Amino acid sequence: MNFLPILGIETSGENCGASLYFDEKKFTEINYHEKNIHSEILFDLIDRLLQLSKTKLSDVSAIAVSIGPGSFTGLRIGLAAAKGLAVGASLPIIPVPTLKALAMQIGENLEYERQFAIIKKASINDFYYAQFVNGKEKIKEVDETKLIRQDELNFSDENVLVYSDVSFDIAFRKIPEIRAASISKWAYFFGKDLLTYNFDFLEPEYLKKFIPKVKK
Repeated sequence: MNFLPILGIETSGENCGASLYFDEKKFTEINYHEKNIHSEILFDLIDRLLQLSKTKLSDVSAIAVSIGPGSFTGLRIGLAAAKGLAVGASLPIIPVPTLKALAMQIGENLEYERQFAIIKKASINDFYYAQFVNGKEKIKEVDETKLIRQDELNFSDENVLVYSDVSFDIAFRKIPEIRAASISKWAYFFGKDLLTYNFDFLEPEYLKKFIPKVKK
């Protein structure tokens, strides 16, 4: 099959975005940064993106969507939208590991062989953590994405750059907002083996259990 263009959907955090990836030199994306608005604007963003790109949904080859970890509600909204579009247009879905796509985005601005860690807040005491090295061919995962507690964080290796959305008693760089284009780009380079038409049981990868708040 012709694997391009890929429609990318990003809703794992505060950014709500959609992108069309045509090839390594051409992509279009729209990103909108605001809390708790994904369900209101996502389909409008996708419609505007297709119009801007002069592309029909029937011209798309696959839908890539951030699968997690990330926002409980945001991930469900993005995946539900991807499934709805995929069913209607008979398209496959590529679930994209959020931190891997973010690592690829970060690596574009780092020198080769640079090691870096991503530490993203999951709750008061829990963090999503992963470590990577920026290889010449691709980003290599040194320590796979996991959920850890703050007392488990280890900053002993000064050669590892730390990207975080939380301030620690170390030098760190602010995590950039993951862009929709990074979702579709990662899917193109690394997601072919994840492509599936059987997505009835495809669920967000939260890594953590969410306990509902009950009013007493």
